[in-house]
Amino acid sequence: MSRYSTRAAAERVRSRAPGPTRVATALTAAATGLVLALGAPASAAGGHGGGAATPVVTRAGLDPALVAGRGAAVDFAEQEAENASTNGTVIGPDRTAYTLPSEASGRTAVRLGPGRYVEFTLPRAANALTVRYSIPDAPEGGGITAPLDVSVEGRHRATMTLTSRYSWLYNQYPFTNDPRADLLHPDWWITECGCVPTGTTPTPAIDKPFRPSHFYDEQRLPLGKRYAAGDTVRLTAPRGSAAAWTVIDLLDTQLVAAPHIEGRAANVLTFGADPTGHRDAADALDRAIAYAKKRHLKVYLPPGTYQVNRHIVVDDVTIVGAGSWYTIIKGHQVTLDTPAPDGSIHTGVGFYGKDAADGGSHDVHLSGFAVEGDVRERVDTDQVNAVGGALSDSTIDGLYLHHTKVGMWLDGPMTRLAVTRNMIADQIADGLNFHTGVTDSTVSDTFVRNTGDDGLAMWSEKTGDARNAFAHNTVQTPALANGIALYGGTDNKVTGNLIADPVREGSAIQIGSRFGAQPFTGHLWITDNTTVRSGPFELNWKIGLGAIWFYALERDIDADIQVTGDHFLDNTYNAIMLVSDFPVKDKYAIHGVRFKDIRVDGTGTSVLSARSAGAASFENVDARNVGAVGVNNCGAFNFPATGSEFEVRDLGGNDGGGTTGPWMASWELPNTITCDDRPPTIQPPAPTPW
Repeated sequence: MSRYSTRAAAERVRSRAPGPTRVATALTAAATGLVLALGAPASAAGGHGGGAATPVVTRAGLDPALVAGRGAAVDFAEQEAENASTNGTVIGPDRTAYTLPSEASGRTAVRLGPGRYVEFTLPRAANALTVRYSIPDAPEGGGITAPLDVSVEGRHRATMTLTSRYSWLYNQYPFTNDPRADLLHPDWWITECGCVPTGTTPTPAIDKPFRPSHFYDEQRLPLGKRYAAGDTVRLTAPRGSAAAWTVIDLLDTQLVAAPHIEGRAANVLTFGADPTGHRDAADALDRAIAYAKKRHLKVYLPPGTYQVNRHIVVDDVTIVGAGSWYTIIKGHQVTLDTPAPDGSIHTGVGFYGKDAADGGSHDVHLSGFAVEGDVRERVDTDQVNAVGGALSDSTIDGLYLHHTKVGMWLDGPMTRLAVTRNMIADQIADGLNFHTGVTDSTVSDTFVRNTGDDGLAMWSEKTGDARNAFAHNTVQTPALANGIALYGGTDNKVTGNLIADPVREGSAIQIGSRFGAQPFTGHLWITDNTTVRSGPFELNWKIGLGAIWFYALERDIDADIQVTGDHFLDNTYNAIMLVSDFPVKDKYAIHGVRFKDIRVDGTGTSVLSARSAGAASFENVDARNVGAVGVNNCGAFNFPATGSEFEVRDLGGNDGGGTTGPWMASWELPNTITCDDRPPTIQPPAPTPW
């Protein structure tokens, strides 16, 4: 989540479990998923998940009726491969980290051997598609390429060239592209052996590749013509492919409008920009921007691919493309001769406001283009993000951001930025981060998929973020950390979002006092969000998280926090967790959290897991298909005779339950110790309408 080395400290902190014991279990390659599902049992081997004549449209792998009114409004239809017709092998479902199914949307995908196919039926007219896929890495790392044939209505339309050069990370933070690498930090505690390798005799053997992850990528393809609802799209891994297998996760199809034309504008072609991408266009963009500012014009980027290998600094300018499918700003990552003052050792394509220390930028408006980066490794000091700097009184709308480190990393103080209708995919780190003193700003109707860290984050480092809102966004399959995370701040809102399939070291929504953040003050509203297949297993702590989790690591969490109208669906472990790190369990507590009008449909364990001192209130929290005791109250693990250090306040209307009866029973209140440190899980049924 940090462009600096904050997470390294977090890794060391995480090595200490928040419960009274740590289980030192040496995991085999199979147990840690190093088979990568290549030999994993298929749920429908050689079969198909659905009939080609009946397209199954989903949102985050769910029936859209279950998430109506939540998440980003998008112009594409999502179809999961396991619901299509195929002679390949369905892999999953699996929520175990380091496996191909675990990082797939819905935790299930289709594996194609050479000559195998998966066929989708268009649910509505379309002229463009996006394929989310995975292919193997090269044995020595660095990726391979492989073809994928695309046929529409039985006629070959195109051959896509898939690549794994932007996938496949290994090892400990900040990760490596080398599957053969030894431990990056042998002096860190690791869960695989329950030990610090350099401090253990004999030194434990560590399987390689170690902790493979970030398997998927996506690629867009214009079809060149309009096809009708009911037409079929077949994706085939051709015989003779360099890839031993091709995994198809999903297909997005859409009807892309004609290119946008901006008549009265500074057209970058006039200033020498090459739309073929062969010659660097950065200087031409600078000239167009300078001219447009003098003449009070917009800058127009007509259809084409423009090579840009450095930052374009923007201030008091409007830059408009023909649409993200038509105007593509594409660059190489460039190694700097000497590190930059901010610590960057690389540069690359990106649109940057001026530094806040220099006054920042104002009145910047970016819309209608794609930024395609070339970032394949995580270097936290690097500024190789698609959008960065400080942008006040500005707008970012309709961009497609791909293969950069972070889609948008905004360094404040700055104010009044509106981020709308963007798509951020396949990032090495965060999708978007409001970092340090970002105020009165919003992110809405933005779709984020396959980030290598938090999907959307507000990080109040040094200066608090205030009065911001993440509203009606979709965050899917963050391979690491959380879907949405808030680290400190005042009067912020998280409302109407859809978050699905977090894999490890995080969950759907986190409220955390960590990473040196300022305290939570004033109010925090978390309202009308839906999470699905969240509450994963925390590999370092060896416990299950909650779909929403409050984490007191560096200070108390004590503000007016209202969690209202949220739906927590198909939780792997818990729906709700409040936790303090074990070394500070008697120092920090969590207070002031109110849960109201909540629906919980399916938990592997509990509705509430309390592993902290403090208190929370619950009103009209309805739960069903609860797999264990409804309230797993461990408090601060001192187990006093007076009961847990955490108080559960029943404000009425808390109904439903599961295998052990009502989820909130009178005998659990207000602070009965019901602690089961690592309860067994029960797989809940699929969510259904309430």
